[in-house]
Amino acid sequence: MAAFAAAVGLSVPASAQDFPSRPVRMIMGFGPGGLADIAGRAIGQVMSQSIGQPVVIENMPGAGASVASLALARAQPDGHTIMWVSSQNAIAPSMFKSLPYDWSRDFAAIGPMATFDFVLFVKKDSPLKTVKDVIEAAKANPDKFNFGSIAVGTAQNLSMLKFVSMAGLSVPVVAHRTTGDVMTGVLSGTIQAAIETIPGAIGQIKDGQMRAIAVSSTERNPFLPDVPTIAESGVAGYRTYSWNGMVAPAKTPQAVIQRLNKEINAAIATPEVQQRFRELIMVPRTGTPADLQKIYDEDVPFWRQIITEAKIQPN
Repeated sequence: MAAFAAAVGLSVPASAQDFPSRPVRMIMGFGPGGLADIAGRAIGQVMSQSIGQPVVIENMPGAGASVASLALARAQPDGHTIMWVSSQNAIAPSMFKSLPYDWSRDFAAIGPMATFDFVLFVKKDSPLKTVKDVIEAAKANPDKFNFGSIAVGTAQNLSMLKFVSMAGLSVPVVAHRTTGDVMTGVLSGTIQAAIETIPGAIGQIKDGQMRAIAVSSTERNPFLPDVPTIAESGVAGYRTYSWNGMVAPAKTPQAVIQRLNKEINAAIATPEVQQRFRELIMVPRTGTPADLQKIYDEDVPFWRQIITEAKIQPN
């Protein structure tokens, strides 16, 4: 059968025994040098040693990861092409009128890899020291109070909108192009408080430029252990977070999916990858393919509700 397939140019699905037979491509919907890229390279380096084949990172930024996602959907379902995914993949179906791919139709979950919490912060000399202070100031001066985040439709932006809604506020959320622009806005006073991922803001918090008010997790974050959660600070039930995972093309054999899951989980457990995750302020979260699928399935309606309530129009 293999000879016949080779003769007519067909692909023979990989099995656990013959996988991998060539280098594995790890597609990134992000540019080089970011958190995902650095973490992916660390995981890929360890995997290369354990599977006996190079793991090659291929950066395909653009269109909310649609370029990368379409490339994965078109790849052979043999395990030699995998893709790094994030919360933005769960947000995208509600932010775009149409997508060139469909998670359920085109992807097979391999497993989760990490989570990121968000932090609500102000500049260091702000009189606002608690969530209560922020809410009271926003209610007292709604015409002079602005919240900030990066671009509309990002997990940071939607997390800020959710906070505004749950706190019963009527103040604008000013979207910025980059995290650096958000920091500039806070320092200049054009925005009074902002939400960003902890990895994106912890440098300015640690060096004293910013003051952390609260984190978005249900429990205190290990990288900011002295900072309370938004929920415990008075906005009961508040919770948002971002995540990373790995997927393969749909119809990839289950034996190969399980092998990839095993190899990625083992790589994340190594001291070198654990150290890299700590440096990147990433919280490891390994698990099964079903665990990642569950995260995605719960995230899609969660973000959609925020987008709908904020009346954000899909592109």
